Amino acid sequence: MALIVQKYGGTSVGTTERIKNVARRVAKWHARGDQIVVVVSAMAGETNRLIGLAKEVQAHPDSRELDQMVSTGEQVSIGLLAMALMDLGHKARSYTGSQVRILTDNAYTKARILGIDENRIRRDLDEGYIVVVAGFQGVDECGNITTLGRGGSDTTGVALAAALKADECQIYTDVDGVYTTDPRIVPEARRLKTITFEEMLEMASLGSKVLQIRSVEFAGKYKVKLRVLSSFEEEGEGTLITFEEDTDMEQAIISGIAFNRDEAKLTVQGVPDRPGIAYQILGPIADANIDVDMIVQNVGHDGMTDLSFTVHRNDFQKAMGILKNQVAPHIGARDVTGDANIAKVSVVGVGMRSHVGIASQTFRTLAEEGINIQMISTSEIKISVVVEDKYMELAVRVLHKAFELDQAA
Repeated sequence: MALIVQKYGGTSVGTTERIKNVARRVAKWHARGDQIVVVVSAMAGETNRLIGLAKEVQAHPDSRELDQMVSTGEQVSIGLLAMALMDLGHKARSYTGSQVRILTDNAYTKARILGIDENRIRRDLDEGYIVVVAGFQGVDECGNITTLGRGGSDTTGVALAAALKADECQIYTDVDGVYTTDPRIVPEARRLKTITFEEMLEMASLGSKVLQIRSVEFAGKYKVKLRVLSSFEEEGEGTLITFEEDTDMEQAIISGIAFNRDEAKLTVQGVPDRPGIAYQILGPIADANIDVDMIVQNVGHDGMTDLSFTVHRNDFQKAMGILKNQVAPHIGARDVTGDANIAKVSVVGVGMRSHVGIASQTFRTLAEEGINIQMISTSEIKISVVVEDKYMELAVRVLHKAFELDQAA
């Protein structure tokens, strides 16, 4: 008998018929003798609808009241799924995050989990119940309802699996696993049987939307076996996210090509080349709660330098205003320029650690297609380049082919 935590996203429970399909799938696992905990999101579109209602009443909704309100979306889903399971003849109980007592901090709309009281769930499992838990939400020490931010149901599922020491945490989505890249751009993209936590973290942070990055971090930290499966296909083993030491010795050097269109580049030109100048530029950006990604500094021969960095495209205008109105006059910069028409493309694979020439092959492949690289960033297991937005899909396709990711391992 195994203890399995399953998580179903909003599209998986988007209609009552889909909720019944989820119930049938869960019932099959339970019929095998496994103990099952199910975590569900709100029905597709429901969270957006609730946020829209809040904004009709208050232009900038109070964060505490917003959490109180949007958390009701999951409450509907868990009640309906528990009813559907009962209708199939199974014992089921649903709980909100506060009823389970998923304890979080009080950072409304983006709370972090501090601890979970799993005793109630264990009692129910021992009595033969299927336990259905609301994802995305918890409660702070004062009893206030909190939410974990977009994609937070993934984190709920992984956190419950860690607390219960589950044999596996299964994340059911609208795709049947993790692919070498987006099949909508490269039809030849392959589903990976396994991928390491490190690679999945890089893929998630670089734009892959399969899993929320916090859930991958959580799973890696607490050694939770994580599997991505399709909620619309009856069969399939999906993709297992595991540890490097558990993977095949002959695993491919490169696991995938990630990309992100939501990037913008800013350049502060003609900056005095002196100690502390990077902090004087990037400090005010950080103070404005704007995340900086890639940074490149070019040192000139006249004691001046240019510093370029990238931010999320939504933060572009805000960052530009800070640089032009606050930073540039203060440090005596010559000019501030920006480009919101860029994209980041990344080659990811733990095999880079033991193989040379990956960077040169990446750069040569792009050069042969006439794609200019504007910025480069590397780590042990990834190489990221910034290119013009219009070349992004071409870059993904040619790199996918160059590293033979369309061929079975």
